[in-house]
Amino acid sequence: MKGYRSSHVVVLNGTSIKKSIVAVILGFILVFAVSGVMTSLKPEYRVTSSSINEFSKRFSGESLLYIFGYTNAYFTQGLSSEAKAPNYASALFELTTSINLDDPRSLIRNEIPGFAYYDGEILVAGSGVNYTDMPVESSPPMEVLLEERQASIVDLDEEEDENDESAPPPAQTTGDKRTVFIYHSHSRESFLPYLEGVTSPNAASHPEVNVTRLGKKLQEELVQRGIGTDVDTTDTAMALKNRGWVYGQSYDVTRPIVEEAMAGNEHLNYLIDVHRDSGRRKSTTMDINGVPHARLYFVIGKKNQHYEKNQYLAEQIHKQLEEKYPGLSKGIFVPPAVETRNGIYNQDLSPNSMLIEVGGVDNTFEEMNRTLEIFADVFSEIYWQAEKVDGTPDGEAQ
Repeated sequence: MKGYRSSHVVVLNGTSIKKSIVAVILGFILVFAVSGVMTSLKPEYRVTSSSINEFSKRFSGESLLYIFGYTNAYFTQGLSSEAKAPNYASALFELTTSINLDDPRSLIRNEIPGFAYYDGEILVAGSGVNYTDMPVESSPPMEVLLEERQASIVDLDEEEDENDESAPPPAQTTGDKRTVFIYHSHSRESFLPYLEGVTSPNAASHPEVNVTRLGKKLQEELVQRGIGTDVDTTDTAMALKNRGWVYGQSYDVTRPIVEEAMAGNEHLNYLIDVHRDSGRRKSTTMDINGVPHARLYFVIGKKNQHYEKNQYLAEQIHKQLEEKYPGLSKGIFVPPAVETRNGIYNQDLSPNSMLIEVGGVDNTFEEMNRTLEIFADVFSEIYWQAEKVDGTPDGEAQ
């Protein structure tokens, strides 16, 4: 009986080996067959690296570690007990149908002409924010952008005088070092309350009464908190006109400005591109203790391969704003991926880059300045905490 069992095992092992050999041969044949089909297809039907990239974006970092763990269990050792395995069926369904069961917009994304211009992504949502309250970014034609308009500058100056109060010296300071750079890729973005006879958000532009005043205000607030700050007020609209460029190339105008500022100042670490939203007052305003404030939000360019670092900074600021003033920050957004949008927003130049949209076309400078004061408070807390972590004693000049 022992001999019989032994020979039986040998027969089984031989059968198993044959099956393995056949499987390997079939596998090679399948690989060559698939490769042949893929290379013989017309270019528009081939699987590209972008297709693979789109497929991989369906999975979170934890899910990708699970996948790697099938070949090496070491990758899954650091996962928490609450981590879940990826839903391959859902990802495959979305890849083949372009329908995301968690996003109803995907049902109509390819059916409505022009929908792509409003098809952004919410990375982090503020209180009460969902896909029905997405930010609005207008792209006015150059003739509209450069059109001459009258603005009530006198009233604006009165508002600024009311807010010009002396502040005590900061407890800590960067000394003569300037570590923050503020600029404006859409420098002519203006506000309807100051434009005489203008009612259309797309026409809310002005060479003087615009977001550059917000940049100067933010600079003042940061300096009051001890953070050396430079601000650039280049008229990007005129630069576009002089070069024969279109509105979507605004970030190409400001990129060399930022690069030059960084090359001339080794201490520059934080880059802030200040804009305003094109949404109307109901979406861009909230009351805090009965006082109106302009809401703000953050824009992330995911075409920048290091966008996670910039997103982390935005998340830190958003979280503190949400804790202290729920709803003031609408959250963190990725604009629609269309050819007329930049997708990088110069955020590849520093891991501490951010694009903030403060208020909208219906907000007043008084409302936006209140928000910038709050933003400066939160930003300075995070800034000085980061300096502590880096080993600089509290209160020492940087």
